Amino acid sequence: MAQLQRLALAPEQLHNQHIHLTAEQQHYLCRVLRLRDGDRFIAIDCQGQWWLARLHLAAVAPAGAEILERVPAQTELPAGVRLIAALPKGNGFDDVVRQATEIGVTAIAPVLSERTLLDPGTQKIERWRRIAREAAEQSERQVVPAILSPVLFSQALSELAATDVSALYICVARPESPHLLDCLSEQQSLSQVLSASDSNPRPSIVIATGPEGGWTPSEVEGAIAAGFQPVSLGRRILRAVTAPVVALSLVAAVLELQIKN
Repeated sequence: MAQLQRLALAPEQLHNQHIHLTAEQQHYLCRVLRLRDGDRFIAIDCQGQWWLARLHLAAVAPAGAEILERVPAQTELPAGVRLIAALPKGNGFDDVVRQATEIGVTAIAPVLSERTLLDPGTQKIERWRRIAREAAEQSERQVVPAILSPVLFSQALSELAATDVSALYICVARPESPHLLDCLSEQQSLSQVLSASDSNPRPSIVIATGPEGGWTPSEVEGAIAAGFQPVSLGRRILRAVTAPVVALSLVAAVLELQIKN
C-alpha cells in the first residue's frame, strides 16, 4: 500500500468506523491530491495505528471517510528516542523538526540555552507541530512525535530527573569525549536500553545537541550532574542544525541493526 497517501488524524476525529475530516484535510485530499469519492488512503492515529480508509464525498455534508480495515505496520524504532535541541537562529529548527521526525524520534524538546538567540512564540510552535505531522505522513511513521514547548535547558534537565530514562547523551565538541557510536555499540548498554523500552515509559534514549557556539561549560556540568554522558560526533565542528541529524542517524542505525541481528 506504499502508493496510498497517508493522513495523520487527531484522536477526536475517529468515531467508531467513521473519520471526520477537517476543512484543511478535505482541501488537501480533494483539491491538492484530487482524490475522488471512494478513493482510499491510509489513516494514522499518531499513536501507532494505521487503517485503510475510503473517502466519502457528499454534495451538502462535509467530506468524511470510513475505516475499512487495520493495516499492520512496523516503522518505528525499537526504543523511544527524545531529542533535546537548543534552538538555532532563524528558521533552522524547521529543518531539525522535519529531519528528526523522518529519522524516528518520539519527542522533540526545544530548549533555550545560554547562547540561544531565538525566543519562539506560539505561532512558531504550531508551525513545528504541523511540520512534524507532515513529515510523519511523508516518511510513513506510525507516530507523530510530540513537539514540546520550549523551556530553559536547566528546566529540561530537572524534568528528566523525575523520569526513568535508560541512556542520556549530550553532544559536545570535546575530542576527549567518547564517540556516540562507540557508546551505542556497547552490547551490554544497548541491550539494557532495548530491554527497558519494553517495560518503562518512553523515552528510553535522550540525545541533547547544542546551539551555535556549543554548550557552555556550566551547561555541560549541569547535564553530567543530571546523568548525561558527554559524547563526540567526530573531529569536525557541526552546525546546530546538522548535529541532531548526525546524532539521531547513529542512534537509529544502531537500534535497527541490533533488532535485525
